[in-house]
Amino acid sequence: MNKAIGFDLDGTLWDATAPVVSAWNRVFAREGLSRRLTAADVHAVMGKTMDEIGAALLGDLSPARRGEIMDACGDEEVAFLRVHGATLYPGVPETLRSLAGWYDLYLVSNCQRGYAQSFLDAHGLRALFIECVEAGDTGLSKGENLRALVQRRGIERGLYVGDTAGDEAAARFASLPFVHAAYGFGAAKAPDAVLRSIAELPALAERLLR
Repeated sequence: MNKAIGFDLDGTLWDATAPVVSAWNRVFAREGLSRRLTAADVHAVMGKTMDEIGAALLGDLSPARRGEIMDACGDEEVAFLRVHGATLYPGVPETLRSLAGWYDLYLVSNCQRGYAQSFLDAHGLRALFIECVEAGDTGLSKGENLRALVQRRGIERGLYVGDTAGDEAAARFASLPFVHAAYGFGAAKAPDAVLRSIAELPALAERLLR
């Protein structure tokens, strides 16, 4: 039986807040914007698409201008993260390696093109994942990407791990059980299971996917 685990990225596998704040503020300064972002600003928009983030952070600018700035922010952060990476949550590499021996692993994120790829490259984890799906590459919502992935890969039993209500909604849209990474940035309404640490996932996945 084809069993799979899909993962969100921000707030689930790593915390890239500090380098993202720095990258975006560098772009804001170059573009002549007076606003400077804080970690709280970035946490508030984690899990959204870049278009949604631009509307939330730069709502006073025209859509075209927002798009230009957010594209520059995306390029800046990806270039940095691909080389330097970010802060992995405790146990992430070990847990992913353990799971890859039993399940097909997928990375499905609302990020721009190249962002999730930078996670895989910087931390040497690419070989553990069957496929990496980025909203910036497909133009689809996370729920649509998850549902398309299930159909494309013929996944018979699967679950999705994420930290926000948006992740939960995406899993429901794709008819997948949702596991809430409670150590991350957001909350969930009615997850099928809760993780306090990613190290708990192998035992939980065995129970949910057996």
